[in-house]
Amino acid sequence: MAKTYENAGVNLEAGYEVVSRIKKHVASTARPGSMGGIGSFGGMFDLSSLGIKEPVLVSGTDGVGTKLKIAFAMDKHDTVGIDAVAMCVNDVLAQGAEPLIFLDYVAVGHNIPAQVEAIVAGVAEGCRQAGCALVGGETAEMPGMYQNGEYDIAGYTTGVVEKSKLIDGSKVKAGDVLVGIASSGVHSNGFSLVRKIVADAGLQFTDEIPEFGGRRLGDVLLTPTRIYVKQVLDVIRNCDVHGVAHITGGGFDENIPRVLHEGQGLEIFEGSWEILPVFKMLEKWGGVPHREMFNIFNMGIGMVVVLDESEAGKAIEILRSHGETATVIGKVTDSEGVNIHLL
Repeated sequence: MAKTYENAGVNLEAGYEVVSRIKKHVASTARPGSMGGIGSFGGMFDLSSLGIKEPVLVSGTDGVGTKLKIAFAMDKHDTVGIDAVAMCVNDVLAQGAEPLIFLDYVAVGHNIPAQVEAIVAGVAEGCRQAGCALVGGETAEMPGMYQNGEYDIAGYTTGVVEKSKLIDGSKVKAGDVLVGIASSGVHSNGFSLVRKIVADAGLQFTDEIPEFGGRRLGDVLLTPTRIYVKQVLDVIRNCDVHGVAHITGGGFDENIPRVLHEGQGLEIFEGSWEILPVFKMLEKWGGVPHREMFNIFNMGIGMVVVLDESEAGKAIEILRSHGETATVIGKVTDSEGVNIHLL
């Protein structure tokens, strides 16, 4: 027992308990190529096991942001790990990469083993959904940095794609269509505004909202970010995909144009997909201009695949076979800007 360290606020015994608790969750994410186990100084992966001729590694890192404040308020910690994985793997997917490994970083004020286990269990669930191995991570106990019971979580992933199949937007052309894949909710962006809207409206996260079927507001907002890896990789394998956009912070205006060339723009057909009730309520409660909502939130579309119009039907059929809701939501134009109009 390191009593001197414990007197400074760091409980090493709790840290050891965390490692013991999370071993089974880490083991559940093993995949071909993963090596070693929890406890090594570095996570390992055997890239040669994949049989890729010209491998390009694509890496991404992200966190969950102030969505964590809602997890604290609801004392619910088993979904934010899924969010951390989703924000990273969906990004590397946009280059056509298959996520291989994931590492998490959890920083706490005081180590509460059951809470950390819940967080890592969520990370493991996200990794299973994405088909990547949780090969390492860090739990840092930092007294004085976080309020009691609060924490931060971030993640890192590396994926791989055959060089010849890298999706970089170079093939995107005017007339290509946008196949939008439904989101599960707000995902993990815009929560500073969400929290302000809720506070200014005099609402509590524990309130049961009729428009959400009587569900508690906090539970609706904590719905995990959807992970699109296996579904979109199936589309990429079977269709000529020109571009992929992950709809995160900045909504439609910031994210879809990232796959365009100079001089190109977008025409979005509002009404071609369902805008989820949570966005309608946030717009109403916050008095947010309708057009501005598309520049903040995903508005019910979490991922966009860009391809030739002739391929759209096939892509949608593949996505629906995976249980996704997908539809053509717009097209690429030869005029710069994002034009959103009602059908």
